[in-house]
Amino acid sequence: MQTVKGFACEHGTKTAYKHLKAELEANLPYLPKHHLVDIRKMVISQFKKRFDRSRIPKYGSLNKGFTERELQLFFKRVTNPKFHLLFSYQANLGLRLGEAIKVNVKDIKFESRELVVKTEKALTLDTLLIPAPLFRETLEYIRANTRAIEAADGYLFFKEEGKSRKTCQYVDEGYVRNQFREYVQKAKLDEVYDQSDESRPERVPRTLHRLTTHSLRHYAITHFAEQNNGNVLLASKFARHIKTETTMTYIHLNKKALYAGIDGAFSVSQAVSLKERLANV
Repeated sequence: MQTVKGFACEHGTKTAYKHLKAELEANLPYLPKHHLVDIRKMVISQFKKRFDRSRIPKYGSLNKGFTERELQLFFKRVTNPKFHLLFSYQANLGLRLGEAIKVNVKDIKFESRELVVKTEKALTLDTLLIPAPLFRETLEYIRANTRAIEAADGYLFFKEEGKSRKTCQYVDEGYVRNQFREYVQKAKLDEVYDQSDESRPERVPRTLHRLTTHSLRHYAITHFAEQNNGNVLLASKFARHIKTETTMTYIHLNKKALYAGIDGAFSVSQAVSLKERLANV
């Protein structure tokens, strides 16, 4: 097998990649396990050398999550009901942005107030209990936007006309981040702490802001842990982390313990009716 470097010199990087890919696809099914393990180690090693960021964050002990006061100031500026609800799902349930924008009425168990979450990083299905105030806001939002949600195949945070070129029915992450930045600036909470270190010379360094959409997830996890006497094990379950070191450890806890302290109820007939209609599409 010729090296990528050799191909790159003769035919260019794209041609080299095609040749290498074709050879790998032809040979990998027949290689013994220990050879596959070696190849995997080499790929991971190269990836870490070229793309992995330092495990020590450059912002040190800087708190990248919202404080209670900052969160209040932020939500006062979020006047759009769609973004208010979307950011509320992040702040209450610790959803990643990619998970929040894909919330669908089909994933909500209205009778039990549970949300089925397709966890991005672990590629698993998890359920979280929706707090009563957030559940009421969700039902009011569905009631006000039933037609638009139905037209978007059930996605709560449906894409607006002309706001994205993508074919998906839900809002684009980049668009949401831009809206978030505007609200943070209006709340006078925007803080720049550094510029990004770009490994490639053609990339322009980016401005690094303390508060991002992920800060809402930081807040949710911290708040959950505080409300549960610093129970890291329970917080780890709530956060749905892949690696145990992310929240010190990760274990399976029963839902009764996870849902303890979250109470309330609300009428759901209209939302259930919408879900049933969508299920029959």
